Amino acid sequence: MTKLAICPGSFDPVTYGHLDIIRRGAKVFDHVIVAVFNNQSKAPLFNVEERKALLEEVTKDLDNVTVDACSGLLMDYAEDKGAQAIIRGLRAVSDFEYEMQITSMNRKLNEDIETFFVMTNNQYSFLSSSIVKEVAKYRANISDLVPPSVEKALSEKF
Repeated sequence: MTKLAICPGSFDPVTYGHLDIIRRGAKVFDHVIVAVFNNQSKAPLFNVEERKALLEEVTKDLDNVTVDACSGLLMDYAEDKGAQAIIRGLRAVSDFEYEMQITSMNRKLNEDIETFFVMTNNQYSFLSSSIVKEVAKYRANISDLVPPSVEKALSEKF
């Protein structure tokens, strides 16, 4: 049986922290679907199709990773795809409380799909898409925070 995991997020934009989690998940699972969701509580800089295209570009070297755009409930999507697991990254203790709430609700919706938390590498523990956008807006160097294609896309947006 192929072990399939979903790595969900808004990825607005994808950072090296996100890529770290995706790459590590791809080492553990037979296949990983990176699922781009639209977070209703955020006003995205990139639309879903732009985020999907950036993710496809930066994961093209990972044969067992595909990128998809989706809406609705994560657990419905995961069940439709036949996934056994959800991969979530944790940067700091502050992420844990939020992630615990989400995971508890997801288990209530479908107890057959497990959630795996991956601790972000220390070098990315401070990194968030929001911080990247803020720094990019002021034309600061972000080359060590995001892949070159994302840096170029951010430059064009600002």
